[in-house]
Amino acid sequence: MFKRWFLFFIVTTFVSSVYAASAKNSIQVKGSDTMVNLGQAWAEKYMEENPGAFVAVTGGGSGTGLSSLISGTCDVAMSSRNIKEKEIALANGKGINPNEIKVALDGLAVVVSPKNPIAKLTIAQLADIFTGRVKNWKELGGNSGKIVLLSREVNSGTHVYFKEHVLRKNDPNSKEEFAPTALMLSSSQAIADEVAGNPDAIGYYGMGYVSSKQKPVWIAKDEKSEYESPTIENVVSGKYPISRPLFIYTNGEPKGLVKKFVDFCLSKEGQNIVLATDFVPVSR
Repeated sequence: MFKRWFLFFIVTTFVSSVYAASAKNSIQVKGSDTMVNLGQAWAEKYMEENPGAFVAVTGGGSGTGLSSLISGTCDVAMSSRNIKEKEIALANGKGINPNEIKVALDGLAVVVSPKNPIAKLTIAQLADIFTGRVKNWKELGGNSGKIVLLSREVNSGTHVYFKEHVLRKNDPNSKEEFAPTALMLSSSQAIADEVAGNPDAIGYYGMGYVSSKQKPVWIAKDEKSEYESPTIENVVSGKYPISRPLFIYTNGEPKGLVKKFVDFCLSKEGQNIVLATDFVPVSR
């Protein structure tokens, strides 16, 4: 009996030691689906250059990432929106100090099927479409067809940004909401796939997800403004009206492996990856 217990103790101690050692060389990154491809590209290159380090990247939405940081189940939260005051208060109550780091810029593309003749829209027209005031493409000069609204789910930073900056036009007193008929999809890729196969659909997501299967609509602030496309040049210049920063959050100032990974993301090499994944670097 003693020998069995002794053997069990040795094995358990060994496994615990291995786990502790591996934990020191691994970090968990979670959050924004807009940023998940970027995060994975960063992680792959970082691990290639740092054998023995492990960086796990998963999506789920900005809210999910920030919740995981607050609960202590991830080391880095990716977010396509600023952290909310109530999230900061919740984090502080648990001894977590969210530290915001801007890592990239993004243009939010509004997309339709290439078969849809609509090519330009104003912010006001977008608001009318996504709140349900405009229900048929013919009301906008397009073909007759009931508009199919596609949105990210409410936990998404992309959803929050679009609602605040497009539907509510940056008015803090506005109560505008998405139409009840809007389909809330779990990922940017799901919206891209649906738009590709539905000529009456319209959706939005980070411009890095646009392919030849979707057509990005040119957007103007109002009828008197120039219509602009979601390109890197237009995001950098500020011409494209639906642009936003992308963030990562850590618990306090990053340290150890987390700091090394963050430093890599902000390095010239890391920012080149930002550019290669169709986002806009914050430094070069």
